[in-house]
Amino acid sequence: MSETQTAKSTEHPSDDGPILVAVDFTADSEAALRWACEYAATVGAPVRILHVVHDPAEAPGSYRKNQKDHLQPMEDVAREMMDEFVATAREEHPQLEALATAETTLVKGIPDTRILEAATNTGARMIVMGSRGRTGLPHLLLGSKAERVVQLSPIPVTIVKAPRNDR
Repeated sequence: MSETQTAKSTEHPSDDGPILVAVDFTADSEAALRWACEYAATVGAPVRILHVVHDPAEAPGSYRKNQKDHLQPMEDVAREMMDEFVATAREEHPQLEALATAETTLVKGIPDTRILEAATNTGARMIVMGSRGRTGLPHLLLGSKAERVVQLSPIPVTIVKAPRNDR
């Protein structure tokens, strides 16, 4: 299993709610999704995969899958990226039953706020998300979405990091 960090809960999570996995299509969010599905199998929980469409500072109003693509409406590209991300995960991990039946949700807004809202709206028992692990000046300037979710969530939050080749 990946390294994890769990926040203490100030309220009792739903015993039958889903495990909410917030993804941003990075290796860390893929590791978080895999971890959540493995954990879901042990507790008999459904999984809900969430992506929050957020305006990047470099190109407000648009996402681009790669440099060759023309700018497209954020939600359209995010939906394509979500579909590809989940399809790839399902193909690479066919043994994860929770992944095969996981529902996906796409919302617009500020990621940490919308993750917490989605957790409340779905009655989630837990939030799982990856961490890019920014340090130094980038962390001070940009902060950490994962850190804010951990601080503000009334339910357990597990942060998962993908293995790094340079460790």
